[in-house]
Amino acid sequence: MQAVVLVGGVGTRLRPLTLTQPKPAITLVDRPFIRYMVDWLGHHGISEVIMACGFRAEDLRMALGDEVPGGPSIRYIQEDEPLGTAGPVRLAADRGLLGERFMVLNGDVLTDLDLTALQRQHAETGAAITLALYSVDDPSSYGLVRRTEEGEVLGFLEKPDSAEIDTDEVNAGAYVVERSAIELIPPGRAVSFEREVFPRLVGQGLYGRRLQGYWMDIGTPERYLQASWDILEGRVATEVEPTAPGLFVGAGAELSPEASIGPRAVIGPGSSVAGDAVVADSVLLDGCRICSGAEVRGAILAPAAEVGEGARIAPGAVLGRGAVVGPGAEISEDARVPPAEAVSR
Repeated sequence: MQAVVLVGGVGTRLRPLTLTQPKPAITLVDRPFIRYMVDWLGHHGISEVIMACGFRAEDLRMALGDEVPGGPSIRYIQEDEPLGTAGPVRLAADRGLLGERFMVLNGDVLTDLDLTALQRQHAETGAAITLALYSVDDPSSYGLVRRTEEGEVLGFLEKPDSAEIDTDEVNAGAYVVERSAIELIPPGRAVSFEREVFPRLVGQGLYGRRLQGYWMDIGTPERYLQASWDILEGRVATEVEPTAPGLFVGAGAELSPEASIGPRAVIGPGSSVAGDAVVADSVLLDGCRICSGAEVRGAILAPAAEVGEGARIAPGAVLGRGAVVGPGAEISEDARVPPAEAVSR
């Protein structure tokens, strides 16, 4: 089976990380984020992945390549302009890339849901499209999916008031699709599965299945950090091998014995942390440098960022690629430092 993965977004909420690299190519613990999805798809019988790209497509291709050893092959198509969630699928079909049955997935999600069960139900019901559904704690923040016990979708409820809530199931951004459903996607313009295609299929072959497991959209710095800890502490099934629970130290990283690291931290390959420095609940991507006496707490540092002696990086801060925080300087909570910017005391 094939899968179309939607990776055309610009990743606005993760800036400044995404100012120099597309979100799917940003490292999550030890590999490009989108690699987790490719690995997951391979475990569930997907032999070919089609990346539907937009922003910085060539950067994504360089980060991921054209195949994963022992996993699916990878192809790339690029939107000349944004085509929504369904338009890229029509584009792939019009280019002759899709078979009679395939999957469509939102590329922003870290998950280990059972796609094999989803595929099995789809085949058993003869559905046109089958949606993966996931139970959430706060249904009021999402669009909800109403269905029968047998899985037939009855309708959708967008960010309802509490009095309207009668289900906790949301669209998890993974679908099994029959080629016949492509006829519902007009060519040459942006089309939304959620607003234009799915409503037309209610009562006409649209089904859903509730799946158990881990599911998170990593589109914000807070969720990016939480996903890192969930990977390192085993809450999501991945192939990552932590250095210790909650801790990952990449190849060639240099950590002073006097430095305080963790208990949660990612130290990317080639990074260095000098004596008396503190790195806690933070991610340092490749080649970062933390000087003596500096403190980095609850922050994300893009590759080649530098924190000078005695500087302080507060929780929620994000430093762009090559940003330099000078000796004794302080970066406040939730601050964003653009790529290559120098911040002095």
